[in-house]
Amino acid sequence: MQFIDKAKIKISSGKGGNGVVAWRREKFVDKGGPAGGDGGKGGSVYLIADEGLSTLLDFTYRSIFKADNGENGFKKSMHGKSAKDLYIKVPTGTIVKDLKTGNIIADLTEHNQTVLVAQGGRGGRGNTHFCTPQNRAPQYCEPGEPGIERELQLELKLLADVGLLGFPNAGKSTFISRVSAAKPKIADYPFTTIVPNLGVVRKSDGDGYVIADIPGLIEGASEGIGLGHDFLRHVERCRFLLHIVDGTEENPIQNYKIINEELKKYSEKLSKLYQIVAINKIDAINEERQNELVKEFENLGVKPFLISAVTGENLQQIKNEIELKVNTIEKPESEVTVTEDTEATNNDDGFWDVQKIKKDTYLVTGGRIIRISQVTDSRSTEQIIRFQNIMIGMGIMDELKRLGIQNGDTIIVGKLELEYWDDEVYK
Repeated sequence: MQFIDKAKIKISSGKGGNGVVAWRREKFVDKGGPAGGDGGKGGSVYLIADEGLSTLLDFTYRSIFKADNGENGFKKSMHGKSAKDLYIKVPTGTIVKDLKTGNIIADLTEHNQTVLVAQGGRGGRGNTHFCTPQNRAPQYCEPGEPGIERELQLELKLLADVGLLGFPNAGKSTFISRVSAAKPKIADYPFTTIVPNLGVVRKSDGDGYVIADIPGLIEGASEGIGLGHDFLRHVERCRFLLHIVDGTEENPIQNYKIINEELKKYSEKLSKLYQIVAINKIDAINEERQNELVKEFENLGVKPFLISAVTGENLQQIKNEIELKVNTIEKPESEVTVTEDTEATNNDDGFWDVQKIKKDTYLVTGGRIIRISQVTDSRSTEQIIRFQNIMIGMGIMDELKRLGIQNGDTIIVGKLELEYWDDEVYK
């Protein structure tokens, strides 16, 4: 299985359906009133954490996600159907960043934890909502709100109780295969593990804990040499570390020191995590050499375990110690700073702009005002006056005056072309 721990996705929530202008047409209803239905809500987009996933690989094949739009309203006051929300599954441990702002907007650390990343647009109201004693036949309705389009970066940090560390070929993959149900690929070459393997180890009380086989580190890993730079981040969320040392190497102590130095360079916090040290492959070294290694580690203040992942010697002893520490060492608190995500609900920011495109012609742009223009009937004086009042309320008319608009000049807003006259027209 290929391991992908970063991915970029594009998401779009659904647009709200438009309201409609309609009238009651029953045979025996005198002066039937407005009967335009509301538009349905557009589908929202959510991310949901799934502990059954362990990679972001799927997002290399599909990176664009779009929720459905809401249905437009109907006559006879029938509302349009709201669209279903879209839920995108991501691995537990995924950090979500907004690429536009650079802010981290979510840290999904629990199974089924859900976060809204794009709210669906609200459906527009039909003309039934605008009936008043003074205006019993409103000729206008509302457009639906737009959806929200965003680009997000997903970054996976494995959530494991125990992080396995060690040089390439120290025997970590063999160890995890012996103590859990994980079946990692094992071979005799540097960087055998190219993905962090996760294994669940059953505890004596029937519960379990997760152990992560982090890829082998080499000197310079904290600067990006080898695979270490890409995967050191996965160690940060472990309760503690299990450091496996190859007892058959010429200088196991030096290898142990190198890896700890890399941890310190990458993060002071990592270097302070509790470590259980295991000298592996004792089936291949004599008792005298075993005693020498134990003494060398004890001189550093470390009491190592002597194990053989191949034969299983002393594995139960170290499993007992790991279980004890899992039960007594709390998981470190996340240091990820999550920023309030206002973009997820910003369906209508009211942005607009006015440009003078000719001597006597002005162009008005902006999502909201364009949408309102699309449901405004230029043949209806009532609707045009309402539209002009909306422009006054939004400050667009003040900007036109500042730019020097004169009586008789043309204002273009979407499909509408309006002729400007002085303020009295708009009162």
